[in-house]
Amino acid sequence: MKKLISGAMALCLLAFCTIPAMAASIADVNQNYWAAKEIVSVVNDNIMTLSGNRFNPEGNMTRVEFVNALLKVLSNDNLNVNISNKFSDVTTANPNYANILRSQQLGLVYGYPDGTFQPDRVLLRSEAQSVISHITKDMVADKAILKNFKDADAIPAWATQVYAKTINYGIYVNYPDSKELRPNDNLSRAEAAVLLARLKAKLGLVKSQYIGATSVEHLDVTKKAPSNEVYVNNVQNVIAEGNVLVVAFEDKFKSEEHQAGDIVTFVNEEDICTVEGTLVIPAGSKFVAQINEIQDPKWFNKNARVYPQLCKIVLPNGKQMAFNAKPFTKDYSLKEGAWMTAGKLALCTVSGGAVGTGAGVGFAFIPDPNKIGTGIAIGAPVGAAVGLATGLITPGLNYHAKAGEEVKVILLDNAAIAK
Repeated sequence: MKKLISGAMALCLLAFCTIPAMAASIADVNQNYWAAKEIVSVVNDNIMTLSGNRFNPEGNMTRVEFVNALLKVLSNDNLNVNISNKFSDVTTANPNYANILRSQQLGLVYGYPDGTFQPDRVLLRSEAQSVISHITKDMVADKAILKNFKDADAIPAWATQVYAKTINYGIYVNYPDSKELRPNDNLSRAEAAVLLARLKAKLGLVKSQYIGATSVEHLDVTKKAPSNEVYVNNVQNVIAEGNVLVVAFEDKFKSEEHQAGDIVTFVNEEDICTVEGTLVIPAGSKFVAQINEIQDPKWFNKNARVYPQLCKIVLPNGKQMAFNAKPFTKDYSLKEGAWMTAGKLALCTVSGGAVGTGAGVGFAFIPDPNKIGTGIAIGAPVGAAVGLATGLITPGLNYHAKAGEEVKVILLDNAAIAK
């Protein structure tokens, strides 16, 4: 790997790691906008669209706009419609006619008791959460979590379980005040982008009947992995949280030459495929990671520890996606293994023995050359013992990795890999 970059260059790379550069090309969304990352994600994936290079992030999200975007997230925007239209306010002249019927057929966004769908009606934040709760896997969510929000009393009674569930799943919006949910406010396009991006990243939580042409396949890296499932459809492959992958350092790495905040890249030198044969991540993809912390070697033979966090994957075609993973170790760190530590102690022992032998020979030779053998017999074990003791109390090893050296990483969130 080219030498890890610190200082100003590291900050630039870190910005690349967190917010894709495309934000700069959206006229009304700059890179510092609170939802820039999610807006770029849904635009890149054609889930939500621009109008004249503008996203209109503060504009309201209508019911039909949410339906259109949700169908794309769920890979059902081409679903064959086999129901008749029962909405009095929706005709074939409506450009969204098919998607409204697709929504009704799937049971995503329902119409009203008076027989209307009201496609242009603005969606409330609580209504969007209700849809997400409806399509995600059932769980008994403790409503006590709502006490963390100061406007919990504003949540309609019908939506309390909805919010408890979606908050537990991490698919909700609480901006600009993290302690407010504002359930009765209109849903903005920026807020919709956040919800849809989070839903897509956690597609494994969606009930299978709502996802188009999805099958469950498996990875087989290690039996110790908490999960091995991959959700495959015609739009993307979603690697479930808990899967373990093997990646390799793109270039050599030495912990003593770097610091927290540096960027390091990993690669997969071979295609990552499911057991069933589906290509999930093509060979040559790059995994961008930030070093969160480096613990230097410490006395009493404690090795250095490096804590990288993979935050982005860049496919060979240039497409970028969020990817949240850490080393598959007990404390998510990289450090030298037991064999390297044993090698250090063995080297100290041998070196100490050699020094002790030399000293023993020297001291024995001075009074009586005939006692060299005695000097060796005494000096060698004493020197070896001193060398071993020295090896045990000195600082441990720095962490070194060669270019191409493989490490296992575990996914901390679902990873959606677009096709």
